[in-house]
Amino acid sequence: MDNSNVFIEGQRVSAVRQGLARNIIEAMNWKITDSSYRLDFGKLHRFTAGDDPTKIKRSVLFGSRPPDNDKIWETAKRAGFEPKIVDRNAANKEKKIDTGIVTEMMRDAYTKMNPNDDVITLVAGDADYVPTIDCLRGDGYKVEVFFWNHASQELKNACDRFVPLDEYIDHLGFYSN
Repeated sequence: MDNSNVFIEGQRVSAVRQGLARNIIEAMNWKITDSSYRLDFGKLHRFTAGDDPTKIKRSVLFGSRPPDNDKIWETAKRAGFEPKIVDRNAANKEKKIDTGIVTEMMRDAYTKMNPNDDVITLVAGDADYVPTIDCLRGDGYKVEVFFWNHASQELKNACDRFVPLDEYIDHLGFYSN
């Protein structure tokens, strides 16, 4: 899971729901977010795991190093995720997240998984993952993607199953004061 991607885009979806933006395109173009919306990592983990979370071999949450007083990674760990934290670059930009996710997906596919029995679940929304999904599917793996409905259409088309999170926004999160 790409933490920043799913979190920020969830705040955009919430902004549209709360009337802060007319539609998701406006929210994206004008960088409008609902800063009160928070994802509940436990609920997201259970939602993406399906009926039997004991079948999960590994859940990895990628993101940038937060401030020292931020508890997001401890919360994610308690929810069942293995945090992979990377430092931002000199310009304070998030880097190495997508490639880190791709690396772990490929490693897990070929060392921990059976293409006949296992499903790879990606929680991210951009088309950068399409070549990886194409490769994995070509090798017989089933890949599903969970993300907000405005995910890349190319990504939606590339996976075996796309699950839009929009209709579950209240179930998957909460509003802070």
